Amino acid sequence: MLERTFSIGHVSAVTGCKVETIRFYEGIGLLPAPERTEGNQRRYLAKHVERLRFILHARELGLAVEAIRQLIALSENPLAPCEQVDEIARQQLLAVREKIARLTGLAAELERIVASCDGKRVADCRVIEVLADHSACDHGDGRDKTRS
Repeated sequence: MLERTFSIGHVSAVTGCKVETIRFYEGIGLLPAPERTEGNQRRYLAKHVERLRFILHARELGLAVEAIRQLIALSENPLAPCEQVDEIARQQLLAVREKIARLTGLAAELERIVASCDGKRVADCRVIEVLADHSACDHGDGRDKTRS
């Protein structure tokens, strides 16, 4: 009995992944190349769709292509200890927390800049002034350097 196969369009529809992205993942070796028909049309198996969903979920979590490549390689040995997998996840968690801290600082700076603008004329706009002079940014130390 033959396993059911799917066109790239179908795989795209069921995963929400663009056709070009599917081809990209094939091209860089994250997704194995599917068999092709006599007419050279790609025909994917259920295992390809599962792998693509794995890749997409990992990308949603912000994992880099190389980390995903490592995770795929590790997943191919299900009886091995998962220390390396855990370390990849820990490193990504650390990166996400660092990004959150940077974004929180950026949000505070933008709030400060917007609050200091009276909104009357562009010529007197505090937002424009601070964007033109990076030294006018607070940089998180609690001081407004332009008001000293």
